[in-house]
Amino acid sequence: MAVALWLALWAGLGIHGAVQAGPLGDRLAQFPDWQSKPLLPSARGDLVYPDWFEGTWDVTTTLVDLVAPLAPEITTPGFEGNRQYLNQPVLFQARFVATLPNRFGGLPLPPSLLGKPQVVADRAFNGLNLARAYLDKPDQKSPVLAVKVDPKNPNRQITLLRDESEDSLLGAKELVSTVVARGVETPSPSEFITTEVFQQEFLGSPQIYFNTVETSTAYQLHPDELPRITADQVTAIYLSPQDPDYFAAGDRPVALYRYRLEFNPEPGID
Repeated sequence: MAVALWLALWAGLGIHGAVQAGPLGDRLAQFPDWQSKPLLPSARGDLVYPDWFEGTWDVTTTLVDLVAPLAPEITTPGFEGNRQYLNQPVLFQARFVATLPNRFGGLPLPPSLLGKPQVVADRAFNGLNLARAYLDKPDQKSPVLAVKVDPKNPNRQITLLRDESEDSLLGAKELVSTVVARGVETPSPSEFITTEVFQQEFLGSPQIYFNTVETSTAYQLHPDELPRITADQVTAIYLSPQDPDYFAAGDRPVALYRYRLEFNPEPGID
């Protein structure tokens, strides 16, 4: 199951022109020479995007490179299987919505006191579409039953996966992803860079599985062109303490996946 591939966009190659940024942009430019996890502040609230993200988009994501930095000594079980996605475009829809920031604990205050609307990802919509784009097969039931976001924590997402032996939610497995750290840079009005680190828990199997995933993405707006937005994205997989190779790997990633993303407005919307 290509979980690492489609989780990259649940939040989220070759950006046109060099990215002039701080540590996050520099980190992307150093791919694949990543020797440690990024130093980021704890994630508080949702990830706020530039206004130019608002709307529904037809997105194409293409895996353009994958690296196992510690191979052959240490590799992840699904790494070789994910080569099938190399240079294979995957299409899905993504949505970003404007919402008033919740700064007062949900109290019924007038909009004038809540501030300017902020653009955030519709994480449930995006996560469901991306998961099904990767995992669905023709003439078969979707293995993805639902994606939901914790109403009390926008950084915690639960994906319900069908148990092969069951046809109901009672047999579903859960993939719980929680953003624990985040950084943002805005090098220019048409550029936006973000890094999110999240913990994954796969529940429902005899042994609970944990790991850490980092997704770093540099977006660029092309206001008069199509695709309207392009992005350079790298997903890094780190071992969990339960893995026998954890101490050998340390804070170094054991798998790196690089993608090119292209966003086009939904037909009829510009």
